Amino acid sequence: MAQLSDDCFAFGGPMMTVDEAVALIASRLTPVADTETVALSEADGRVLAEDLIAPLPLPPFTNSAVDGYAVHGTDLPAEGEKVFPIAARVQAGMSPGALIEPGHAVRIFTGAPMPEGADTVFMQEDVRLDEAGDVILPAGLKHGANVRPVGEDIAAGSVVLRAGQILRPQDVALVAALGLTEVSVRRRVRVAVFSTGNEIVSPGATRGPAQLFDSNRFMLRAMLARLGCAVTDLGILRDEGEAIARVLAEAATGHDLILTSGGVSTGEADHVKASVESVGSLVFWRVAVKPGRPVAMGVIRGAAFIGLPGNPVASFVTFAHIARPAIRALAGATPETLLAMPLRAAFSYRKKPGRREYVRASLRKGADGTYEAEKFPREGAGLLSSLVDTDGLVELGEEVTDIKPGDVVRFLPYSSLL
Repeated sequence: MAQLSDDCFAFGGPMMTVDEAVALIASRLTPVADTETVALSEADGRVLAEDLIAPLPLPPFTNSAVDGYAVHGTDLPAEGEKVFPIAARVQAGMSPGALIEPGHAVRIFTGAPMPEGADTVFMQEDVRLDEAGDVILPAGLKHGANVRPVGEDIAAGSVVLRAGQILRPQDVALVAALGLTEVSVRRRVRVAVFSTGNEIVSPGATRGPAQLFDSNRFMLRAMLARLGCAVTDLGILRDEGEAIARVLAEAATGHDLILTSGGVSTGEADHVKASVESVGSLVFWRVAVKPGRPVAMGVIRGAAFIGLPGNPVASFVTFAHIARPAIRALAGATPETLLAMPLRAAFSYRKKPGRREYVRASLRKGADGTYEAEKFPREGAGLLSSLVDTDGLVELGEEVTDIKPGDVVRFLPYSSLL
């Protein structure tokens, strides 16, 4: 497990900004140390444990980039057309054959190795054949045209992927092109997740007249799965401090992170704070974010703890902007920079300074063809429809107080947060 000290998140300052919270996560969380070797078929989404060095160059041999005719650069026509006898034919996968003689051409196809002595290829669309079957090549082609030199893409011995890279399909393709069949990755982050509250029951259970079906736990499980975590679902815990404390202590063994939903506020029925403090240490991050407060983070017997709000939208937003960076840090992944799209606002909005707000918005095309961000018509942090029926979040920085139609805003599509 990633064993953390009880004071690793100690922070005694004023209310934190989102950026300060993320910076604290990056500086204090230690990645899981265990690594494992996985086959390429299982590598997508895993975190690379060590730099990957190219064992060979790409391409591994000089080859033709097009279907056409290969010649020696010294034979290129300077002015007008020139006739070349066709000395050989080389297809992809074939041996390049013998040395090409001066004044001759070789019929060659895309990916075929360049014959010795040839260094330039004419595209077949630019040439013609005469009645004798010789090829007529035009003037004007540059020496070395339409040829892929050995190592043009990647040099042997170079670092092609850095440790901490979350492997994507294109990365897996690169590893395969280098002839490797497996890679060393960090093991998956082990997360225990549960919801709290007497007011919720699991889907499929009998729901009382004043109860709701638990949605947060299933949302969080899905978001954790997309981050490649190994998830243990501990279900729903009732508002009983001793029971919560017992489960927290047990979950700390065998998990790197305990993630909860609900019960981290200061109400009489919010028992998570006291429960965490009874078995570990807790620092309430007074994060200046809306929707989102309260968010809690601490340490329980070496395992990290994050407590998210119970309202679904607040839980989604704080997972995306606080829990996600923490999980990436535990996984040993390189910190990510969320790239927001600049969009024109199609709404008015006022907010307090000093707090970052995330406004649910949909994309629409304005009358002039420019895309705009249209705010969801209602505000509630419990409205799941506001996440389902929108395309992303408009991020309003701490310094922003007033948005008018036509202002340029930062838009984060949900695809960048999941």
